Amino acid sequence: MSEAVTTIIIADDHPILLKGLKDFLQDLGLHVLATASDGKQLLDLVVKMKPDFVLMDLEMPEMTGLEVGEKMNELGLPTKKILLTLHKELFILQKAKELQFSGYILKEFALEELTAAIGMIKRGEQFFSDKIWENDRKKPLKELSEPLTPSETKILRLIADGLSSKEIADKLFISERTVDKHRSNVISKLNLEKKHNSLLLWAQRNRDIIG
Repeated sequence: MSEAVTTIIIADDHPILLKGLKDFLQDLGLHVLATASDGKQLLDLVVKMKPDFVLMDLEMPEMTGLEVGEKMNELGLPTKKILLTLHKELFILQKAKELQFSGYILKEFALEELTAAIGMIKRGEQFFSDKIWENDRKKPLKELSEPLTPSETKILRLIADGLSSKEIADKLFISERTVDKHRSNVISKLNLEKKHNSLLLWAQRNRDIIG
């Protein structure tokens, strides 16, 4: 028995990119049910056609890709969601994971990553582009323009271990407010986005250079 054809809907507000994605996915053997140029149109198509996959741009008119994903969750739609974006900010990646996206692909590497992503997601796995980490990893902490203090390094190590501010405060016998102050200083020195979980994501990804 032949394998069932995988169906997909794609959305991007740039017509040339949309056409290129459609041709590429068809060459991979996927059946492109429809294309959309804004988030609202995309959501309507997904509700109506119920594809296996949806590949959507993050920044679209009417609704962003994340907003479409959130609405799909609310509606209980089983379609696998893949986000396509230019953004490498970790807080966006974290939000996509919270919204149960199966994939996060950077536009500049889309053609080389889509084949692997589609295959992995079809097997029930997830695909999050490794390229997102290129800007924020492997720079030795001692090379920072303003190095971390011993206390900041110790707290960063505990953050990498998954401890909350309260747990760190209890472990080090300091106030939670002091921990939060250190966290703020580290975020500033590492030049990270001041968003929820950005420091945790950085610390866990760069555990080997924290010391």
